[in-house]
Amino acid sequence: MTARLIYVMDPMCSWCWGFAPVAAALIAQAAEAGVSTRLVPGGLRTGGSALDGSTRKYILEHWQAVAEATGQPFRFDGAMPDGFVYDTEPACRALVTARELDAERVWPLLGLIQRAFYEQGVDVTRAPQLVELAEQAGFDRERFAQQFTSHDIRAATSADFSWVQDLGIAGFPTLLAERNGQLALLTNGYQPLASLQPLLGRWLQQAVCA
Repeated sequence: MTARLIYVMDPMCSWCWGFAPVAAALIAQAAEAGVSTRLVPGGLRTGGSALDGSTRKYILEHWQAVAEATGQPFRFDGAMPDGFVYDTEPACRALVTARELDAERVWPLLGLIQRAFYEQGVDVTRAPQLVELAEQAGFDRERFAQQFTSHDIRAATSADFSWVQDLGIAGFPTLLAERNGQLALLTNGYQPLASLQPLLGRWLQQAVCA
């Protein structure tokens, strides 16, 4: 029997930031039962051009809704300044880099990227900022920077995006439970811990006892 959770998200997705404490609790719950979690970045927005005023307003309204629903902190003043290109591929690629170098350290890096973007207003679409955060998470700066720009990591990031699209996952966060190659959906979109903890508990009981 093989079992694991698969957390499909984007580090620059506001609902994923809102879901962060819930995700952490569920990942810990699974780990206690001996079940690991694989992080798969989904690619919320890739490429594109600088935000215009109406798009920025629309995104900030989403942030406000997430803040009110989840209690997660956001810095609104100066967020996404003029010229900001909301391209989430670099931040996703940083997580793929971390996952390939040291799967355990991908989680602290994820938290650092999310807090930098949503709480501190750091432009996490830029490689120097991502390398700095990776160093804070315990990665060797030069090795991480080298891998981050490599063909293999770019290809692995694209493969993650394609896998998510092929599954038909249209929204983040999404938490999947996989047992013997069969996928079950735990949530697509934000739900509170009280709703998901018992659901995961039942799945874990079946998965571990099977």
